Amino acid sequence: MTIDYFSNIAFLPNDIWVAITIKVASDSIRELCSLRMTCKAARDAGDSDIVHRSVSIPPPHATPWWWCLNPEAKRFFDRCMVAGHPELLFREALRELFIRHNENVGLQMLNSATSTCHVAAKYALSMTLLLRTDGNDEKQKGLELYRELDAAGSLADCEVQMPRIEEQHTVCAAPRCSTRGHMPLLYDYRRRAAERNSVHAFGGAAHIPCIQCRADYDLQAFVNLP
Repeated sequence: MTIDYFSNIAFLPNDIWVAITIKVASDSIRELCSLRMTCKAARDAGDSDIVHRSVSIPPPHATPWWWCLNPEAKRFFDRCMVAGHPELLFREALRELFIRHNENVGLQMLNSATSTCHVAAKYALSMTLLLRTDGNDEKQKGLELYRELDAAGSLADCEVQMPRIEEQHTVCAAPRCSTRGHMPLLYDYRRRAAERNSVHAFGGAAHIPCIQCRADYDLQAFVNLP
């Protein structure tokens, strides 16, 4: 004897399917693919731009190597990029800025990723503006972004590699600042302490009262990431 079960799940409104699919996509690409294979409603929801913007993209070191060779995987990531996925925009912005040296396009993409509240993109934009020498307004905007990250407690989560820092990129210019110009020395001290596994390697410049000097310390750390 066969018992047939009838379910109305496939007849849920599309916006509910999209909400469910966003939740699944934000956990895993594989789970998204599994969900899309369940029924036509799930497949249609998975085709929406908002799902492609929300999908969880693994870090480069955790991305299977064969994804870059698989045509379907490449089409999927291209679709995510077109939809404006923050993480992919951020990675492509760094390539434009520091590999292809296409500054205008790179900054535009970095701004787009920052507007989606991508913390690392906001940090990279802050550091990029602070490193510029073509205007004080750009540096001021970079310092404002840095202040926002500091206030949100997000600085410890940001790791992005940048080019070599030069003397003219320093932020603090206050003549009466007691810590001005000392951040490269503090950074070198912390770095050498880390090489010795010393407790003095920890703390960074968090104890420095001058926010601009702390930005200078972060610039040193930013451009010297391994």
